[in-house]
Amino acid sequence: MLGSSLVPHLRKCGHNIYTHGLAAQADVIFNLSDKVKTFQALDEMRPEMIINLVSLTDVELCEEQVNFAYLANTRSVENLVNWIGLSGTDCHLVHISTDHVYDGVGLHMEENVTLTNNYAFSKYAGELAASLVSSSILRTNFIGRSRVSHRQSLSDWVYASITSSRNIQILNDVYFSPLSIKTLVEMIELVVKNKPVGIYNLGSHKGMSKADFAFSFAECLKLTTNTMQCIESSEAKFLKAYRPKNMRMDISKFENTLGVKLPNLTDLIQQVAEEYYEFN
Repeated sequence: MLGSSLVPHLRKCGHNIYTHGLAAQADVIFNLSDKVKTFQALDEMRPEMIINLVSLTDVELCEEQVNFAYLANTRSVENLVNWIGLSGTDCHLVHISTDHVYDGVGLHMEENVTLTNNYAFSKYAGELAASLVSSSILRTNFIGRSRVSHRQSLSDWVYASITSSRNIQILNDVYFSPLSIKTLVEMIELVVKNKPVGIYNLGSHKGMSKADFAFSFAECLKLTTNTMQCIESSEAKFLKAYRPKNMRMDISKFENTLGVKLPNLTDLIQQVAEEYYEFN
């Protein structure tokens, strides 16, 4: 879902891109957890930089199939890192991680990791692998219109539910500080240019609960909210695995290192809402 927006942006910025995936529209198609195929592809391409978006993000599935989560979220990174280490190139790795590695009170700094489910554990293990080479590890979350029909973002789900008059439950005790897809791809391109080494929180200022986000998003689009019900996560029968309650991040390290000011979430909600105006 992120790659479908990132690839055209990077190409527009003048970068020569090879795409990898498991679908026919990618330049190279194989499972990144396969070390032999990974090495063969990278030996042929000899990239100057690898941006790893591969991730199994289904929290329930990660909990149910621990080895599947390991292969997608950890082994795939290990294979990239092993190739970089053995290739003799100066290839830099940009690894996209998650805000799910945080929980607890306050804004979380990069060292304040709290792992509460296997999704977070497998992603954190991937970070540990990525840190063995020259890498920029970006902990993030995002909202905005998806460019692929088979994957919905949170804002896609809220919009589709409201406009189809479908009753939905939204969590008022789960807090996050995401970026819009548009802003995130711009920040990733900045990382591509500067290659900062280390782990960085990449999100918005003044995060909010997912319920407050949904209502603010609907208000921006002047959509009715009578089909939305706020609930506590303990009441959510659709959740089996534990989710962190507070994933809001301290983003000062990224801002200071890259010399940027990241936006407030309220401003991003308005920006994202504009992506849906043509359908409203």
